[in-house]
Amino acid sequence: MIELPWSNIGATTIADRVAGSLARRIAEGEIEPGEVLTEVEVAAEFEASRTPAREAMLKLERWGLVRLAPKKGAVVTNPSARERRELLAVRSMLEASAAASIAADPAARERLATLLDENLRGQVAALADPERFALLDYVFHLEIIGHDDNRVVAEISRSLAPRLYRLTHLAVVNAVDLGRLHAEHVALAGALRDGDAELFRDLMAQHIGAGHAGYEVAE
Repeated sequence: MIELPWSNIGATTIADRVAGSLARRIAEGEIEPGEVLTEVEVAAEFEASRTPAREAMLKLERWGLVRLAPKKGAVVTNPSARERRELLAVRSMLEASAAASIAADPAARERLATLLDENLRGQVAALADPERFALLDYVFHLEIIGHDDNRVVAEISRSLAPRLYRLTHLAVVNAVDLGRLHAEHVALAGALRDGDAELFRDLMAQHIGAGHAGYEVAE
């Protein structure tokens, strides 16, 4: 099971728990771009001291979700067009690399297909629940990236995870037809099962182009 940045709440430090909770709320739009988080307010909300609150805000900055402003606090960032383009390009490259690496390994392809089939069934059940679908969509792509068992890739994925999840959430909640997104995922999973890395790469380009054109970002 691939861990989200906030999935291990309860087994980490106070700062990690605070950062994880805030990261999810930012990624899902509950805390909107431009809002300012202060150490005092964060500490009070989580019944913590200012030290873990400060450490949490530093972690959010490393994740790219806030920008620290001297004497003000942490300003929640808004994804830019360049950030979206570059993040999705990196994700696409990582997925294409994973697809190519397992193309000649039928057993690895079948193991991944089994994981993706379970995820796809969950997507069908979540067609009327965009919040749930967004999480499943995000995990679907991370399952592909992580299946190559490359430690450096896993490290990159963890560092980019909050911003990538935010983009996924934006794409899903603004999608006109979640059924279309599901169908595209089915096609991607089929290309992986067949070991057709070239088709997977082409389908991924189409999937990203269509899925992330339906929401606005900063210039």
